[in-house]
Amino acid sequence: MERAVFVYTTWPSAVEAEAAGRALVERRLAACVNVLPGMVSLYWWEGKIERAGEAVMIVKTRMSLTGELEAAVKSLHPYSVPAFAVMPLESIEGNYLGWLLAETGSAKAP
Repeated sequence: MERAVFVYTTWPSAVEAEAAGRALVERRLAACVNVLPGMVSLYWWEGKIERAGEAVMIVKTRMSLTGELEAAVKSLHPYSVPAFAVMPLESIEGNYLGWLLAETGSAKAP
C-alpha cells in the first residue's frame, strides 16, 4: 500500500512559501501544504552562524511522489541548499489517507 509522508522544508518568507505551495498543489504533488510563518532559524553557513526569518512548509503527499516533489521544490526555491526532509507517517486515519491519495498523483482538471 502507498505510504503517506509529510515533507518539511523552509522558505525565506510566507509569501514565497505560499506561491511555491500553490504550485505543488496545482501539480498534484501535494494534497495539502501548510505554511507556518514567523520562524527564526540559526544555522551554520559558509563558516559563520547566520540568523534568518523563515517560513516552515509542511507538504502532505505520498512516498512515491517525493522524488518529483524534491525536484519541484529545488526548481522553485531561491536557496542553493533548501531544506527537504521526508517524514514517513507511522499511522494515519483511513479517510484522511484516502483523501490524500485521491488528491495526489495524476493531474486532474481544476
